[in-house]
Amino acid sequence: MSRIVETVAPSRLGSGFRWLLASSWVSNLGDGVALAAGPLLVASQTDSAALVALGATLQWLPPLVFGLFAGALTDRLDRRLIIITANAVRCLVLALLTASILTGVVSVAVVLVALLLLATAESFADNTSQNLLPIVVHRDDLSAGNARLQTGFITLNQLAGPFVGASLFAAGAVWPFLTEAVLVAAAAVLVSRMRLPERVPTGTGRRRMHRDIVEGLRWTWHHAAVRTLVLAIFTFNITFGAAWSVLVLYATERLGLGPIGFGAITVVQAVGGLAGTAAYGWITRRVSLGDLLRIGLVIETLTHAALAVTTLPWVAMVIFFVFGAHAFVWATTSVTVRQRAVPSELQGRVGSVNVVGVYGGLVLGSGIGGLLAQHYGVTAPFWFAFAGSAVFVVLIWRQLSHVAHADEHRSPT
Repeated sequence: MSRIVETVAPSRLGSGFRWLLASSWVSNLGDGVALAAGPLLVASQTDSAALVALGATLQWLPPLVFGLFAGALTDRLDRRLIIITANAVRCLVLALLTASILTGVVSVAVVLVALLLLATAESFADNTSQNLLPIVVHRDDLSAGNARLQTGFITLNQLAGPFVGASLFAAGAVWPFLTEAVLVAAAAVLVSRMRLPERVPTGTGRRRMHRDIVEGLRWTWHHAAVRTLVLAIFTFNITFGAAWSVLVLYATERLGLGPIGFGAITVVQAVGGLAGTAAYGWITRRVSLGDLLRIGLVIETLTHAALAVTTLPWVAMVIFFVFGAHAFVWATTSVTVRQRAVPSELQGRVGSVNVVGVYGGLVLGSGIGGLLAQHYGVTAPFWFAFAGSAVFVVLIWRQLSHVAHADEHRSPT
C-alpha cells in the first residue's frame, strides 16, 4: 500500500500535496456525479431546448460574475477556509434539492435555482483549490502535481462520476444529489488537514480589493503567453459552450441514447483523457508548446463538424475519445504554463482572469446554442461551433507562438 501511495503522491511533493490531492479527487467524484445528474434532472422537468441550455448557462454564469472577486479573496484569505465555507454552502443547497425531490415539489424552476447556487459556491471553491498547488509544491514539480490532479479529474470527474451519476439517477432522481453532498463534505474535511505557509496579506478594504483585481487584470494583459491562453480559451469556449450546452439533447435525440448512454459519453471522453495522460510526457518531449496548442485547436474544430454529421453512436464515441485526449493535453499544458509564469502573490487573481475567460465563453456560447437548437435543430450548435472555431484558429494561430516563451520573463513590464 505504501508503494502505491508513493507512486500516486510522491513524498517529495509533501504531505500538503497529499491532502490536496485526496480532497481534489473526492470533490471531483462528487462533481462528476452531478455532471450527468444535473442535465438529466433538468431534462426530466422540461422538453424545452432553451431551458435545457439555460441549465448549462446558469452553471457557467457564476464563475464569470464572481471569478475576479474570488481570485482576489484567494490571494487575501486562508484558502482552506474559503473551500470549507463554499463546500458547506453546497451541502446545504444539495440537502434542500434532495428534500424537494423527495416531497414531490421539485420543478424546473427549483432545479435551475439550485444549479445556480451550487455553481456559485463551486466557483469560489474551485478557484481557490486550483491555486493551492503552487503553494505546496516546488515550481519544478508543478507538472507532476498538475498531472496527478488532472488524472483524478479525468478518472473521477469525467470517467467514474458521470457513469455513477447517470446510474444513480436511473435508480432514483434523489440518489446522485445525496451522494454528491456526502462527497463534498468529505472533501472539505480533507482540505482542512492541510498546513499552509504564512504569507503577507495583499491588502484590506474595498478600495484595495478593487486595486487587487485591477493589478491581476493588468499583469495578465501585459504577459504575452498568459494573455494568449486567456484569449484562446475564451474564444474557443464560445463554440464549445454552444455545442455542449445541448449535449444531453444531442445524445438522446440525435444518437438515440438513454440516461446511461449519456453518462457513457463523458466516460469515453475521460478514457481519451487517460490516453492523453499516458502519452503527455512523450508528446511534450517531441512537440513544442505552441505547436501542441495549435494541433489541439484543429482537433477541436474538426470534432464539432464530425459530431454534426454523424448519427451513429459508435462513431460519436470515437470522436469523443479523441476530444477527451485533446482536452487533457490542452488543460495540462495551459495551467502549467500559467502557474510557472505567474508570481505566487498573483496566482489567485491571474487564475481568476483565466476563469472569467473560460466561463465568459461558455455563457455566451450556451445562449447561442440554446437559440440555435430551439429554432434550427439539435445539430445547428455543432455547425456553428465548427464554423466559429475555424475562424478563431486562423485569427489566433500566430499568437500561440508566445506560449513557447512563457518562462522567459516572470515579471513583465
